[in-house]
Amino acid sequence: MNSSRVSSKESAGWLPSAISAANQTAEERLFIDHFHDWLTILLNLTKFKISLLATFTTATGYILCTGRVTTQILAPVAGIFLLACGSSALNHYQENRIDARMERTWARPIPAGKVTPLLVLILSFLLILTGSLILLYGANSSALALGNFAVFWYNGVYTRLKQKTAFAVFPGSLVGAIPPAVGWVAAEGSLFDPRILALCLFFFLWQVPHFWLLLLLYGTQYEKAGLPSLTRIFTREQLIRITYIWIIATAVASLFLPLFGVTQSPFTTVSLLIGAIGLVWCATKFLFLQGSNASFRPVFRVINLFALLVMLLLSLDSLLS
Repeated sequence: MNSSRVSSKESAGWLPSAISAANQTAEERLFIDHFHDWLTILLNLTKFKISLLATFTTATGYILCTGRVTTQILAPVAGIFLLACGSSALNHYQENRIDARMERTWARPIPAGKVTPLLVLILSFLLILTGSLILLYGANSSALALGNFAVFWYNGVYTRLKQKTAFAVFPGSLVGAIPPAVGWVAAEGSLFDPRILALCLFFFLWQVPHFWLLLLLYGTQYEKAGLPSLTRIFTREQLIRITYIWIIATAVASLFLPLFGVTQSPFTTVSLLIGAIGLVWCATKFLFLQGSNASFRPVFRVINLFALLVMLLLSLDSLLS
């Protein structure tokens, strides 16, 4: 009988503990869900993948200038990453009404009602300010000037031009050419050195087919949103041919890099040649050889991978030479 009472007391004692543990688990799960939601929103607002690519190009410019990786690379890399994140968030603020009219973008944080425009504006300001301070005190005034010019050009010029002309991609491509120059000047390199100019030209040219492949995928959505689109000016077949020419120009630009002294190793030169041939072959296969069933997404992936390959080859060449 006593053992029965003890057992009852033990059971009664375990019950609150089990309830408490269940509540704690539910709270932890709720916290994790909220954290995941906010992290997803933040990654979306800052266009994390694009900002990360700008960071890689900055690091490439720095490594090409110094031939080594030191702790001093952290300032230009972190500064450009934060500037790119802030600029992207500001772009979300600027285009939230347009985003709400496009199927590809209507689920973005502001048009979906997940965050307020004011909050995004404050976030963008803080990111740009922090990135600028890092470049000023961690790198130099030249890196700061170029970084802030990129923000101005993207948010102040390109974003507005997109609403006025279908050819905004040409001035807009300048933005993609600036980050490697930031890394270069942060390492005390001359902005007018032929090596960095050749690399910036490559990234400038790469931006055009990168964007036009997106246009081939989502051109009708740009039209529905009321934006000027090349799909109103050119036929689908004409756009494919024009994009193909720009892809070839990008491949050729990569082959000019060794001629300007950007690379030292014959292995790197041969690798660039193989990569350029592979890019053109892939574009030919998916844009022309499949007839009316041309596939743009595989080419979009390949041209992005090609840019990463070029950065990797150039960085390794500089580090190992």
